[in-house]
Amino acid sequence: MIETLLRWDTSLFHWINNDWSNALFDIIFPAVRNKFFWLPLYVLVFCWIMFNHHIRGALLIISCLGLSIFASDTISSKLIKDQVQRLRPCHVLYMDPPVIERVNCGSGYSFTSSHAANHFCFAAFFIAVFSHYMRRWKHWWWAWAALISIAQVYVGLHYPSDIIGGAIVGIIVGTSMGRFCHRYTPKSTEGDFH
Repeated sequence: MIETLLRWDTSLFHWINNDWSNALFDIIFPAVRNKFFWLPLYVLVFCWIMFNHHIRGALLIISCLGLSIFASDTISSKLIKDQVQRLRPCHVLYMDPPVIERVNCGSGYSFTSSHAANHFCFAAFFIAVFSHYMRRWKHWWWAWAALISIAQVYVGLHYPSDIIGGAIVGIIVGTSMGRFCHRYTPKSTEGDFH
């Protein structure tokens, strides 16, 4: 059973890493997985939170978001990766077809993907905190996290199962912290959303 799942995982990896290959994706996917690419979005989110909330509520939301990302990253990169110790596909010497390595493979293990954990955590947190406002936008947040995560497969750093594992970690942490934050955010800060 495990061997069958691993074969499917590897086949899906090759489908994305090899079969999707084209000049446009070779530009887009390495860019969207880069943390600096999304810096304007993060600044915009920060400003939006500060503009729409009193200082106490804004600081609580930003602090909880930071703690959520820290927790999801720690669980993914320190706890799970160190226990599972799965090699990244770009570190596997004999793979047929060969891995197309589109960015530096770097060090560290593969399962789970911290990129997936952190970005799904961000999306889940934002949706949970602003659930009354995000109904029409939540699909875009999930698509954003999925795009960044799939990019990790395309560039050769992760298997699809690494992405799924990271997404699960991120969604659990982000939703839990988001609901906690939503519950304790001062009610007066939510008036702008009704």
